[in-house]
Amino acid sequence: MTLPHPAADQISLSNVLAVLGDPTRLAIVRYLASKEGVPLNCSQFLDLGSKTNLSYHLAKLREAGVTRTEVVGTSRLITLRRDDLNARFPGLLDSVIAAAVDDPALPAVGASEIEVRA
Repeated sequence: MTLPHPAADQISLSNVLAVLGDPTRLAIVRYLASKEGVPLNCSQFLDLGSKTNLSYHLAKLREAGVTRTEVVGTSRLITLRRDDLNARFPGLLDSVIAAAVDDPALPAVGASEIEVRA
């Protein structure tokens, strides 16, 4: 099973900015950036709310082209699409992440650090 992702040239600035305007989704992106290069399981984000709510936010990030979700058995592994976003909008992701690093208004993620298995 594969999930649909927009091609790099289909990622629109308005969609990316709209998706990143949500504090929960911005917290997810901030956490993914802190674990750069390590695919994270959906369970890493359970601090942010219910599974249903989390699935909604992760789908929005994937549909906007901010993240890539790979289905591995019953798991979903999420990574940032940094290369695609940098090619399309140079410096945008780094700027957004830098602004979000110390934002106390964003929900905390990773308080219950679960070991990641790739």
